[in-house]
Parts: sequence; C-alpha cells; structure tokens
Amino acid sequence: MEDIAEAPEFDEPEPRHLNEDDYGEHPLVDTGLIAEPPHPVNWNLLTADEAGAEWIELDQWVHWLRRTYGLPTSVIPPFWYRHPELLWELSALHLHWLCAYDPDQNGSAPLGWHRDFADTRQRLRDWVAASGTRLDRDRPTRQTTWPGEEPGPAIDDVVLTDRSADFEAFVATDVARRQAAEDEFYASLDDEHPTED
Repeated sequence: MEDIAEAPEFDEPEPRHLNEDDYGEHPLVDTGLIAEPPHPVNWNLLTADEAGAEWIELDQWVHWLRRTYGLPTSVIPPFWYRHPELLWELSALHLHWLCAYDPDQNGSAPLGWHRDFADTRQRLRDWVAASGTRLDRDRPTRQTTWPGEEPGPAIDDVVLTDRSADFEAFVATDVARRQAAEDEFYASLDDEHPTED
C-alpha cells in the first residue's frame, strides 16, 4: 500500500478574534464587549473601549496578512497605524476579508476578496509612497497647503526602533484621547441637568 503524504502545515495560523484569554495581554480591551458579526468600522465614531479592541484586532490581522502573503514594506509598512489613509484602507480590507470568509458566505466570495486585494495592494503602494513611511523611520504624511491656508509645520523623519512599543503607546494615546472626549461630553450633560439630592 502506498503512503499518502500529509498535507503541509502552514507557518502562520489564520488570525483569530480576541477571546477572554487575550484580555490580560491587552489591557486596553474592555472585557464587557460582546462579539458581533462583521460590520464597517467608522474610526471617527469609536468609543475608547471600542477603539482599544479594534486596534488590537486589526493589528493582529495586518501581521497575519503581511506574513501570509509576503508583503513588502512598500505595501504594508510597520508604522501603518500612524497614517489615517493606511488605517482606513487596511480596515476596509479586513472587513472585506471577514465577510468573504464568513461561513454563511457564498463559496466564490474568497475569490472576489483576492481580486479586490490585488487592487488594494496598488492603492496601498500609492499611499505608502505618498506618506513617506519606511521600514525603520516614519513621518506624518505631508499635506498640501491650499491658497489662503497657513503652511503646516516642518516635517522630519523620526527613527523608530521598537515597533511593538510604539504601537502600544500610539493606541494608549488614542484610547486616552477618546476617553477624555467621552468624559468631557458626559460632564457637560451633568452640568446641563444637575441631579437633585
């Protein structure tokens, strides 16, 4: 009888959604969040708790994506999260992937995702080239000053040596900014409608 070779194992497992075991690793994630079906993420409207979870989920998926497809820095740079144009593009691609690989989806959906992924890779290259972010350094994306606007500040490259630490600090700052805005909003409601003792 002939031996049948086993299927090869892939180096990188598919990204998974956060579960309770992950909360200790990621203190920015609110453990009260309930898993939901895939839905568009409007980064402008996320609460502090939602943002913490979305940042971690997207970062895990981007790591999986770049390793699985061998994507160079010209497509997904290490500091993608510092550039809104890359954040929105990768977030949309992630949602598309979640929907395409949903168990209830049509069998041809993954092929559609790969077709759209090819288009997205070109857009990502364009965004990365425009932003100027590189493997070991980053700078804010240059903005064109329109007539009548004040010119923006000078933009310099910053060398970044620890991507994980930078990501954690970036997310912590974003979550704190969102929490401060929420606290200010709720405080303004208390000021308008004080409770009577």
